[in-house]
Amino acid sequence: MKFILFLSLPLYALDQLTKHWVMRSIGPYDARIVVPDFFNLVNVPNTGAAFGSFKGNNTFFVIISIIAMVVVTVLLVRHRRSDPWRDVSLALLLAGILGNLTDRLLYGHVIDFLLFNLHIRFADPWPAFNVADSCITVAVFCFVVLCFRQHKIASEQSGMGD
Repeated sequence: MKFILFLSLPLYALDQLTKHWVMRSIGPYDARIVVPDFFNLVNVPNTGAAFGSFKGNNTFFVIISIIAMVVVTVLLVRHRRSDPWRDVSLALLLAGILGNLTDRLLYGHVIDFLLFNLHIRFADPWPAFNVADSCITVAVFCFVVLCFRQHKIASEQSGMGD
């Protein structure tokens, strides 16, 4: 559990500190060019979900976030054999959920501020996101790896009995 807090709390703090800096330094919908034609810092209020979808549903996302946070917390405190992929996934997920939930409760929207132009069709530019979103994305990747690992182990164990 200490490992979880050691990972989640600093990421949550980084998320909140960067958003606070953005709100003080960049006006809503303004941009600061960091790498021309590739990376900007922006201040985009987002009342929706990923990629700005389902805008105007802040209350719904607050409720979903609280439910998700309870589920993640229950999974974290359950006594199970330690699995680094599972623990990292849940810690990242907790940091991301808590970061965006804090925004929704304090400001009525999530603050997105990282804007990349990847010069890829249909993703030009990529929608703005934040540290919490990054934590959630990496958590999902870790969960996918965990699922593949567990499937492989289960396949190997069932193959041994043949």
